[in-house]
Amino acid sequence: MPLSSTEKIRTILPLLLALSLAAGTALGYWLFNQNDRKSTVLSGKSKFVDFLQLLEMEYVDSLNTKDLTEDAIRNILASLDPHSVYIPAEEAELSATMLESDFEGIGIEFQMVKDTLQIISLNPGGPAAKAGLLLGDRIISAGNQRISGPDAAKLAFELIRGKKGTGVKLLVYRPGLGGGHFRREVLRDVIPSVAVDAAFMLDRQTAYLKINRFSESSYNECIDSLNSLDKQGMKALVLDLRDNTGGYLDKATRLADEFLGGKELLVYTRGRSDRYNQEYFSSPGGSRTTLPLILLVNEGTASASEILAGAIQDHDRGLIVGRRTFGKGLVQVPLGFEDGSEMRLTISRYFTPSGRCIQKPYNAGNYDQDLDNRLANGELFAEDSIRPDRQQLYKTAGGRTVYGGGGIIPDVFVSLDTVGVNSFISDLMEQNLFREFALAWKHKNPVLAENIRKKSAVESFNPGDAILLDFVAFAGKRGIHWPENRQKLSTDIFLSHTIKSYIADQIWGSQAYYRIFSGKDPCIRQALNLIPKARKMLRSTN
Repeated sequence: MPLSSTEKIRTILPLLLALSLAAGTALGYWLFNQNDRKSTVLSGKSKFVDFLQLLEMEYVDSLNTKDLTEDAIRNILASLDPHSVYIPAEEAELSATMLESDFEGIGIEFQMVKDTLQIISLNPGGPAAKAGLLLGDRIISAGNQRISGPDAAKLAFELIRGKKGTGVKLLVYRPGLGGGHFRREVLRDVIPSVAVDAAFMLDRQTAYLKINRFSESSYNECIDSLNSLDKQGMKALVLDLRDNTGGYLDKATRLADEFLGGKELLVYTRGRSDRYNQEYFSSPGGSRTTLPLILLVNEGTASASEILAGAIQDHDRGLIVGRRTFGKGLVQVPLGFEDGSEMRLTISRYFTPSGRCIQKPYNAGNYDQDLDNRLANGELFAEDSIRPDRQQLYKTAGGRTVYGGGGIIPDVFVSLDTVGVNSFISDLMEQNLFREFALAWKHKNPVLAENIRKKSAVESFNPGDAILLDFVAFAGKRGIHWPENRQKLSTDIFLSHTIKSYIADQIWGSQAYYRIFSGKDPCIRQALNLIPKARKMLRSTN
């Protein structure tokens, strides 16, 4: 990899650059009453300005000072911890929209397939759906600008999103019979962002609620879903936080309020400065404090999701089922610069009510490889491979032993399904063949898909055993061929069920996907078996 301008001169970049950043307006309030530190920072700022001026005047090659400064900021923040980051002005607005309750656009979810934007989800009744766009359509250009290249996804966001009431002209390609290229103008509107993927009854008494993130709207979505499940006879709840990477802390703690009630400590923070030390408590009036509760977690459960899981576990309010969570317990605040860019700086750490630090170690230099290491050392497959820090021993409210040192270790371990962990399945997933096949199947069988749509019961959907043979042929055309030494029976059952789930997703939406997939989900099966234990635990704490 060629050296950047920053790397060429890294040996002479003083650490005072980091302090000079802190002297900007974003941190001025913090430094106002700290005279000694302020004096040092201002001195460093002057030295750095002199340094940049000397570079511009004397360095042998021409330099882009703006790029040089931004590269230096990135490198210094990266050296502090894994979650302190710099966001350029052109990316800051896009980043900020990811957790908003709604945004302005055309109402599609997309992915890049072979450098082409493909629609994988349509907001019902949204602008794109009203304009006649369909799942599987490929958007070639927007506003007469082609969407392609290494930054195609970012470009798509910039071109397709926009203010409500404005139009965007699209060049669309539709595969299959009756397809081809066509142009369509779509009028942008406010598009709601959905945090609840699924909410349905697993059996007559046990409900299932899947939350994908803690966004601005997530609490209200969860309450609406729980109210609906109450009407369906909910007497126990399986709350799925797997692969929920977090979001807004207050949305997670508000949901915890519903289950804990009273005035219980939920989480607290500790930073270098006392002003970053905060404590968060539940409030009286929780609506579901007597509902037996099981939380599903895995290695993708992070941040606010871990805070919720840690609070439930420490207060013995429910059982945590699955695998050790990610271990993201650093608190960042956004600090803006005059040009619209910002840095998200770590200012404290999260701790569970029992005193456990959620953040996993990051000074060993292998933070980015942690999940790969868990796979390699067997932690995802065997509970004995989890190596908790025995020096960080804590007690729950009921006297159970729990460990700190990074992430939340579940009460009941469930192994990753080994059938789905091999290079063959990985190739299918990475090339997105399950979703592409489901789209192709729906386009190829429009009459059948429409008839299936009219059925009231998702569980009755059965595309037939021949679906697997069709998928084999489909994958073969993409260069992926069935390995001769595969575990034929278990792999074929896994594949057939996965294909069926993706087709159901295309016909009914994400809730149908989870409803079908739940039938063979080992975590959900274990959760159902543990409902009596969760009910007994609830009685003992009350």
